[in-house]
Amino acid sequence: MPLQPEASGSTHGRPLRRASQVQRRDDGVVDQDLGTDRHAGARRRMVEVDLAGRDIVDPRVLTAMGLVPRHLFVDDTRVGQAYEDRALPIGRGQTISQPYIVAFTIQALSVAQGDRVLEVGTGSGYAAAVLAEMGAAVVTVERDPDLASTARSRLDALGYGQVEVIRGDGSMGRLDRAPFDAITVAAAAPSVPEPLVTQLRVGGRLVVPVGGRRSGQNLIRVVRTGEGTEVEDLLQVAFVPLVGQAGWSDSQIGPRRGALRRNHPR
Repeated sequence: MPLQPEASGSTHGRPLRRASQVQRRDDGVVDQDLGTDRHAGARRRMVEVDLAGRDIVDPRVLTAMGLVPRHLFVDDTRVGQAYEDRALPIGRGQTISQPYIVAFTIQALSVAQGDRVLEVGTGSGYAAAVLAEMGAAVVTVERDPDLASTARSRLDALGYGQVEVIRGDGSMGRLDRAPFDAITVAAAAPSVPEPLVTQLRVGGRLVVPVGGRRSGQNLIRVVRTGEGTEVEDLLQVAFVPLVGQAGWSDSQIGPRRGALRRNHPR
């Protein structure tokens, strides 16, 4: 169905309109340059076919996915594949998430304008940009210092300077920034991380993959209530293990082997 963009929640202008004037540098950060957005058609098709054509029905999610220039969050050699519905390598043994999974997760979070959202696992910064387009106040935590630094520079250059990028153990959340209206986790935990649940407001939503290190994972939604929590299975998925105090230890997962952040429905 046709995408009709609505008002963005970004406080730094409309990043898509600026994205037509952006080009990549060798260091993975972006620079401003004059030009046209040659990827608008591919991005529109991604939204209409891969998202709205399936079960993504939230118009605000569809609008945000249509605004964020995914081709500026991938490696230069992968720009031509940026709007395919699959994960792509971004270096450091990680990938940018599959568009459908990003949209499905954010839809499941029921993000409203002004919500405080914690993202565990910044990666390229793409999902944080989508959340920012929806008007959320985003805190995103990445344990890899190089990924965190590159994501920070990229988000700043694209006009998403309101996103707070923090290097650290995201499995423990950010108690100093809590409580949150929503928390999203881009890696699979052996069980629902209790520190994240306790950092939700009453009514807050957590979406996290839970299961084995490489298989048997389900995307879970946890809603904090006044009496406890409500838990719902959403989708079978495959994610990289969540490393940290409330996840898996480094010794449990072993060395990284290639691009492991596979986050597609099974």
